[in-house]
Amino acid sequence: MIQKSTAFFKNLPPKQCSKCGEVIHEKHEFYANLCNECMQRQTITKFCRN
Repeated sequence: MIQKSTAFFKNLPPKQCSKCGEVIHEKHEFYANLCNECMQRQTITKFCRN
């Protein structure tokens, strides 16, 4: 049986941060796999190294 595409997307598990595992709240055209907190930490760490 073929499932409707809307049903498929509704049944997907929530997107999780690849670093800490926190659920990422989806944003329009947002393809990152880090939550805001981990993304800020990563940016600060990169900025401080330079």
